[in-house]
Amino acid sequence: MGGSTRPSRNGSHRRSGGRSKVRSRFFASSDRRHLLTEPAARSRLIPALVYAALSTAIVSSLGMLLVPTISREMDVPVSTAQWMLTINLLVGAIATPAMGRLSDGPHKKRLLLWSLSIILAGSVVAAAAPNFTIFLIGRSLQGLSYGIVPVTIALARRYVAADKVQFSISSLSVTVSTGIGIGYPLTGIIAGLFDFRFAFWFAALFVVTAIVVVLRAVPAGPDEHAPRVPFDYTGAGLLGLGLGAFLLGISEGPNWGWGSPWTIGTLIFAAAVLASWIGAELKTEHPLINLRVLRNGEVLLANCTAVGLGAAMYIGLSISSLVAQAPADTGYGIALPVFWAGFVMFPLSVGSFGANRIVRRLSHRISLTGLLPAGAGMMTVAGLLLYFAHTGLWEILTGMLVFGLGMGASYAAMPALIARSVATEELGSSVSFNQVLRTVGSSFGTAVAGAVLAANMALDLHPTGAGINATFAIGAALCAVVFIALLFHKLRTRTHSSVQGRSDAVKS
Repeated sequence: MGGSTRPSRNGSHRRSGGRSKVRSRFFASSDRRHLLTEPAARSRLIPALVYAALSTAIVSSLGMLLVPTISREMDVPVSTAQWMLTINLLVGAIATPAMGRLSDGPHKKRLLLWSLSIILAGSVVAAAAPNFTIFLIGRSLQGLSYGIVPVTIALARRYVAADKVQFSISSLSVTVSTGIGIGYPLTGIIAGLFDFRFAFWFAALFVVTAIVVVLRAVPAGPDEHAPRVPFDYTGAGLLGLGLGAFLLGISEGPNWGWGSPWTIGTLIFAAAVLASWIGAELKTEHPLINLRVLRNGEVLLANCTAVGLGAAMYIGLSISSLVAQAPADTGYGIALPVFWAGFVMFPLSVGSFGANRIVRRLSHRISLTGLLPAGAGMMTVAGLLLYFAHTGLWEILTGMLVFGLGMGASYAAMPALIARSVATEELGSSVSFNQVLRTVGSSFGTAVAGAVLAANMALDLHPTGAGINATFAIGAALCAVVFIALLFHKLRTRTHSSVQGRSDAVKS
């Protein structure tokens, strides 16, 4: 009954079923130990992913602030030195959608490690570059940093507990804006105390530590739950070519002339290629980006917001950085050396981090669609503050703080809206497309700012006060347009919900 018996060494009998019970208890305790360690592993995952995503902010901080230094040290005109920004954005726009689609597949950790390794190689090349051409090669390799955030979001969606997913995605989304406020001061300090090459060596060291953290904390693949579908090489090629041509046209428009054949031809070519890409994506079974999800109102809302706020953000950041370093005799310049100029962005980090914490506390009381107009409204206030008052350091710092609060709220809501509206297997590509649109908006904002400033140059080759005011006004107007559109959408949705509720009540 219940198991055979056999004599023990002392002559007594025992049931072999006892050994089974011991074995059962052993495996049960092992299972409990596994369940105890799993939350600990998950608690390490999000900090590890945030740390990896910070590499985007660190690499981004090596661009705008160092353009004057690169121009001087490598003996190239400022317009040529601007290519360190342009080439970085071009590669980022091409790589981000491809990385987003690959992050939907089974090899998420491998993709993240390879991307970080290429960024590391780019940082080393840029740091050791003997001339500007080699330097640009390094900057192009660093462009993969724009695709890091979508990959980390896909990892969080896969491995983080369901009740923590929304907060995790929001935290990862605002990592870039939060990290910029840290990266810029660090870049300024290193470049001011030593040499611009040390700033790139620091970026390389940071990426090395990120690789170590990912190796230790991110679960090893492959992800058995991920779909295994063929990669859309045609879609990747067409989107990369179209976005590259578009960003090239709007980035170089101020230099070529907006009415020049080069600018017009490049933009027409980009439009034709992107139209071909849309047609190809709608026909293929496994597209690079499933454009059909744009029929979802929340996804479309998040993507349209990404373009407008991306443009306004870059206008505010670039012009504030310019004002901080401009000579005092311009009438608006604060004349900060590069050592201190980076600290102008620090309040941006404080505001973004603070907004993310507030969003976490209020996530049960305010809808994600309500966060978008709230964030855009704060960015509008920041834009107006910078337009009316930007000649004092405290005015710029205040504007950056409010800007950070608005960015933190908006950037926390956008990917979370997308994540709850699309299937898990489409998350990486959908979030990466939102990231691409932010990049497109940022490039558009940079091009507009460059065109306005180029048309308002003083004899000392610094922008005039009127040009600075006009550019700040455009940034504030963009924020206001996005805010009004989001507010109108929110009110219309609320009215529709109220009417639908009354209709259902009458039917019942």
